[in-house]
Amino acid sequence: MNVMTRVIKLNKGLDIHLQGTADKSKLPSDACVEAALSPSWFQGVVPKVVVHEGDNVKAGDALFVNKQYPDVRFTSPVSGVVTSIVRGDRRRVLKVTLKADAKTEYADYGVKKVDELTSESMVALLAESGLLGYINQLPYAVSVNTNDLPKSIFVSALRDKPLAADFEYELIGNENDFQTGLTALSKIAKTHLGIGRQQSAECLRSAKDVDITVFDGPCPAGNVGVQVNHIDPVNKGEIVWTVDPTTVIFIGRLLNTGKVDLRRTIAVAGSEVKKPAYMDVVVGQKISEIVKGNLKGEQKERIINGNVLTGSKCSEDDYLDAHASEITVIPEGDNADEMFGWIMPRFREFSVSHSYFSWLNKNKEYTLDARIKGGKRNIIMSGEYDKVLPMDIYAEYLIKAIIVGDIDKMEALGIYEVSPEDFALAEFVDSSKLELQQIVRQGLDMLRRES
Repeated sequence: MNVMTRVIKLNKGLDIHLQGTADKSKLPSDACVEAALSPSWFQGVVPKVVVHEGDNVKAGDALFVNKQYPDVRFTSPVSGVVTSIVRGDRRRVLKVTLKADAKTEYADYGVKKVDELTSESMVALLAESGLLGYINQLPYAVSVNTNDLPKSIFVSALRDKPLAADFEYELIGNENDFQTGLTALSKIAKTHLGIGRQQSAECLRSAKDVDITVFDGPCPAGNVGVQVNHIDPVNKGEIVWTVDPTTVIFIGRLLNTGKVDLRRTIAVAGSEVKKPAYMDVVVGQKISEIVKGNLKGEQKERIINGNVLTGSKCSEDDYLDAHASEITVIPEGDNADEMFGWIMPRFREFSVSHSYFSWLNKNKEYTLDARIKGGKRNIIMSGEYDKVLPMDIYAEYLIKAIIVGDIDKMEALGIYEVSPEDFALAEFVDSSKLELQQIVRQGLDMLRRES
């Protein structure tokens, strides 16, 4: 480790050990047959579709643009034919679907020498190629644009949520592209790389052109928002960009090959998966192609597009979220029949309190289902959120301010620093059963409309 690397120790948080962690091996994957790109995967984007049904496109050709910032494009992950433009209420664009070619053809953006690029040319290339939209910003936790440049950029290579894909495994064979991507981001603004204490990959420990910080502590130490809070907090009027480490690889590939290559390695995990392992897929690939033949089918299952804490419920007819690093499958739990209910002693159930016996064996892996296990109730000021949220904010007071729509208090209590995923663990432990991530999203949208 570089002797100048800073180590930040975090004590607050919670590690949840679930059954079905992906083995460090790869499942066979067939070529992508059907794919889609959905504007809903990119927060804050108002889409304007620039293709028609029946059009032939290459990987890297634009499917839609951000109507507010037309130079920010969102490009096809595959080459093929546009099969449909699916719209919902008020003709809102839900997704653009494609039938993929057997062999992918790529739009040519030209190989670039990263050392010769300026900040302006780098941002313009990312916007044109469709990769800028994969980057988010704080405040508001929305997709970035070309007008609001950041004071700093944050990349977290630590994924520590339950059943999360190990980025070090995804990084194998992509080390050069990852470093190129980091160097490219450093052209735009000072770039921080957050890694975990147990991560040993040389290209993480000795990454160039970035400031490296080691985070030592339980989940959510890997949350990029937590890392921003401890390194360079966001004040009113300031902007930072947050970049998923896979997106850094995409950026490096673009520069090194001239192609928008959105292939990635994800984890197919969870207690209801026959063989939890990794799979090479493409962004937007149909879920049925990913889980085909690998579900136990012993009980009703919930397929989650992403992580168990932050992902969204989906079906086999949906498509892989642009930001999802795993597909997770757990029991739905709606057919559970528990004799005497809560009054029985629990030996196989997980709890953050001493109500169950799980606290005696903190490393035991559990099978948890999707039930809420309790109805919604008035918010309880119990300090539960603060125990699992290692950020310098008053989380419970912030949630109350959002619920009542008090913008002044929301600003004073640190809403500029947070994103919905920062409240995922708080939502898990919440005795009030509130949908905290949705509440935070509503608060951020409210603040953005008023800005």
